[in-house]
Amino acid sequence: MNIQIFGSSKSFDSKKAERWFKERRIKYQYIDLPTKGLSPREYQSVKQKVGFSLLVNTKCRAYEELFMAYITPAAQEETLLEHPELFQAPIVRNGKEATVGYCPEIWSQWT
Repeated sequence: MNIQIFGSSKSFDSKKAERWFKERRIKYQYIDLPTKGLSPREYQSVKQKVGFSLLVNTKCRAYEELFMAYITPAAQEETLLEHPELFQAPIVRNGKEATVGYCPEIWSQWT
């Protein structure tokens, strides 16, 4: 099992996800989403599993400032990769499997 948590220090769900894996003594790799973001290949892998709409945080300030609701889908994807603060956190990956948000019922199936 190769767990990666792409999270934000401001996200309570990211902290809950870290706590969930720590309590079960499952090793994971934590990646700070706002500073590091996702690589294009990681992004494609996660998008294929969960879909684009779940990856975008529509409630963040950057969503409105970058006019994400008004640009084309191709431009939305490009903007999302350029501005990682737009990602919904946490994104938890286990190989090719992925979840967005706090999903302990799915994570327990992985173990």
